[in-house]
Amino acid sequence: MPELTHRRRMLVLAICCMSLLIVSIDNTVLNVALPALQRDLDASTSGLQWAVDAYTLVLAALLMLAGSTADRIGRKKVFMAGLVIFTLGSVLCSLAPDLSSLVAFRMVQAVGGSMLNPVAMSIITNTFTDPRERARAIGVWGAVVGISMAAGPLVGGLLVESVGWRSIFWINLPVGLAALLLTLRYVPESRAPRARRPDPLGQVLVIALFGSLTYAIIEAPDAGLTAVLPYAAVAVAALAGLLIHEPRRAQPLIDLRFFRSAPFSGATLIAIAAFASLGGFLFLSTLYLQNVRGLSALHAGLWMLPMAVPTFLCAPLSGRLVGSRGPRLPLLVAGGAMTASGVLFAAFEAETSDVTLFLGYVLFGVGFGFVNAPITNTAVSGMPRAQAGVAAAVASTSRQLGQTLGVAVLGAVLAAGVSGSSYAATFVSAARPGWWILAGCGFAVLVLGGVTTGGWARRTALRAARRLEPADAEVPGAARARI
Repeated sequence: MPELTHRRRMLVLAICCMSLLIVSIDNTVLNVALPALQRDLDASTSGLQWAVDAYTLVLAALLMLAGSTADRIGRKKVFMAGLVIFTLGSVLCSLAPDLSSLVAFRMVQAVGGSMLNPVAMSIITNTFTDPRERARAIGVWGAVVGISMAAGPLVGGLLVESVGWRSIFWINLPVGLAALLLTLRYVPESRAPRARRPDPLGQVLVIALFGSLTYAIIEAPDAGLTAVLPYAAVAVAALAGLLIHEPRRAQPLIDLRFFRSAPFSGATLIAIAAFASLGGFLFLSTLYLQNVRGLSALHAGLWMLPMAVPTFLCAPLSGRLVGSRGPRLPLLVAGGAMTASGVLFAAFEAETSDVTLFLGYVLFGVGFGFVNAPITNTAVSGMPRAQAGVAAAVASTSRQLGQTLGVAVLGAVLAAGVSGSSYAATFVSAARPGWWILAGCGFAVLVLGGVTTGGWARRTALRAARRLEPADAEVPGAARARI
């Protein structure tokens, strides 16, 4: 990629952030619309889980393929293809006649979405080569998640109230088309010098692992453990297959040597834990606010602001801290705040009081705002820049897998404990185990953030980078960036 002026780099960052906005806002908008969708399409709790998880599941399964494909054939080409498919999928979702069709069209959306975020992050990584400037750019990138969390519930609530839930997919059209035209004009093409070849068997194993695991978790409350055991067995077999197959390939879908870097492995696990918390938090909060408290979609969206605003404000601050002091402090703040929020709901039933509900939302927003930038920066900076697409895709895959598992697990816990005949009366007690799970996820972020960001962790990152790019004279990103 040619060296760009500062103004052009900022424009590229803005275009990439537009893709993140439509992919991220799609989830927050849909969460607010879940009760309306449930009434209109006569969906069960598991049906609502599939409406959310069909999207994140396909994203998680295809992100690594999209990242390596972009490194090989051109990041701009793949990015533009993703914008076209995502926009088309949004149109189809708005026309879905039933729940099954909506789930299928959400998968189409996700195919396009899988070509956006990891590829956009790869474009950003190759545009912003200075580690400090890159960390700040990633902080801006993280702030867009906060914008989507703030705008999504409000815009979604307004649209659901005034037009109907189908209109929530229309907002992707102008943003997607604008991003497509701007990409065509301003984003330069780039490729990796040595991109990986396709790994069809590895891709099939990833799809089998994620799909069977998610199905087993979501369907267990209704179908029973015996019925889902075969799917759990498929997940275990697929995981074993990946561990055996990938190291034997010269150019695997995901190079398992990445995980010899403690910061990279820590970032992957932190992403899963943090985004599992996000997925579960939004799912439980939306159902509680509308189905238990009886709030309208717009009013419920307003209640999300105490979570969304801190996320928006803390994300760029986290990016600056990562650039100047490394990722440890932001991760410790994130883990502590998310743990406190989960405990507040689990132990003190924060939902039952406006004051504690507000405080719980603020704490979660602060924690989530601080966690995103260190995840991305550590995952990408610890790897050779030539494989930026794959490294970014692993981080993005971890996010989507975490969000998928968060909705699947907490939805299953809720479905197992709530009573259909007295839904509102049993919701708080049925959700309590889920809140404890979210507190545990926050504690995992706290512990991993402390363990995988010290001197020992930096040394493992340097050794891993040398193994991954032994022939390059250029010092890998792990040696240049603070990890």
